Amino acid sequence: MMIELKNFSIGLPKKMKYGNDLEVSTAICKEKVDEAFLTKDGFIGDGVADLKHHGGPDRAVCVYPYEHYKLWEREFGHVLSESAFGENITVTNMLETYVHIGDIYQLGDAVIQITQGRVPCSTITKRTNNPLIMKRMVETGFTGYLCRVLKEGKVYKDSEIRLIKKHPKQVSVLFGNELYFHRPKDIDGIKTMLEVEELAEEWKEYLTKRFNKLVSLN
Repeated sequence: MMIELKNFSIGLPKKMKYGNDLEVSTAICKEKVDEAFLTKDGFIGDGVADLKHHGGPDRAVCVYPYEHYKLWEREFGHVLSESAFGENITVTNMLETYVHIGDIYQLGDAVIQITQGRVPCSTITKRTNNPLIMKRMVETGFTGYLCRVLKEGKVYKDSEIRLIKKHPKQVSVLFGNELYFHRPKDIDGIKTMLEVEELAEEWKEYLTKRFNKLVSLN
């Protein structure tokens, strides 16, 4: 299936108002751009406010499937803004079910590799003014996902995205999300995830600790 880049956005941290005139510093409010250069650390002109939980080489690019927008809009009854989840690229035909940890894609002149599912944070709730959406993202596994950059290069708003290489293990982002959020005692599932060398280092560390703890209890 052809992949279409529906929206391309970047942005640096800034103040965002939410709730009863509350304020938070965040880079979730990204803006559409015609082009940007993608480095190993992310797009030039893009950034994160919370360096502990966001950003870094394993999380250089954030992707969200376009199809989920219609799902959430039907469920919650209101239209979402573009890049509502703070993603850099919104794409068709790249659902969490069908993309795998370690898959490699051409994105414009750059090359990216999927590293982990996204772990949603409360900023999404603040941005969308929807107290239920983060919970539903976790329940469904429709979180989007993150990528590292294997080759730096320029990306345009109409850049082609295409699969270069599917990872041989074929461990889907959705499988990883289900394991991470809903199956804390699944030893075999953790083994399967840890066999994917290209998994983000933070997830490797987290799942290794979980695995060792489970083994010690058995």
